[in-house]
Amino acid sequence: MREEKKMSEKKKQGRGRIHKIILVILVCVMLASGLWVLGDYVRDWKAQREYEKLAQLVKEETTAAAEETTDREEETEGTEESIEETEPPYVSPINFEELAEINPDVVGWIKIPGTNVDYPIVQAADNDMYLHKSFEGEETAAGSIFLDFESQSDMRGYNSILYGHNMRNGSMFKDIVRYKEEEYFKEHQYFEIYTPTETIHLKAVSCYYIKNDPMVRKTRFKTDESFQAFVQAMLKPCEYAQIPEEPVKNLYTLVTCSYEVDDGRTVLFAVEADEKE
Repeated sequence: MREEKKMSEKKKQGRGRIHKIILVILVCVMLASGLWVLGDYVRDWKAQREYEKLAQLVKEETTAAAEETTDREEETEGTEESIEETEPPYVSPINFEELAEINPDVVGWIKIPGTNVDYPIVQAADNDMYLHKSFEGEETAAGSIFLDFESQSDMRGYNSILYGHNMRNGSMFKDIVRYKEEEYFKEHQYFEIYTPTETIHLKAVSCYYIKNDPMVRKTRFKTDESFQAFVQAMLKPCEYAQIPEEPVKNLYTLVTCSYEVDDGRTVLFAVEADEKE
């Protein structure tokens, strides 16, 4: 009997040790997971602060440029010299020279009023480089807003495709998914893309979610007629789409992750708008 009791006590002790080991492992796993989530959050927060600093830099440079232009105009007022009237050269509100010193891959800047979308646009030799790399080259889950490597860098090709992550903290292209709500769509239809050579005024015309479809990425067309057919096909699935009556010269496609289906994407389509609209 005593031997049986000893064996029973040993078994209990053994089970107790196993339970303690399992508990320690679970605690370690939870701590590691917590640290990983915290680290991910810190990296995303840091990346967002970087973009906010860039946006602030752009605003400061824009203000300085505007003041310099005003000073020049005041200096030339009242002169009797006959100056031939010519259209002044385009001066971007974005200091692309400053941005290019930070990252030479910069090709533009996108700003959608009333949303968190206010970021530089980069373009690489593939669509992987900026998936998890910030504008300043840091590894981050937020990545960057980037132009498809097959789109024209001046964003004057048939289809300029921009990608951005759907971040939980509301950054990057998170607000794009809200365009699937008709009221939000109508309230935020107009926005701009700035390039070193021009300001492109855009109007959102369609938005919906799809299962990741390579057709959306099409950038080359044999004829203008085939491109117009592509535009019609792309815009049509949205029940409140505003399909242009005139032929579309350039299509702008904004893409982000969507969770209605596996491997889903929300796609927002825009066309060039009249500056007066």
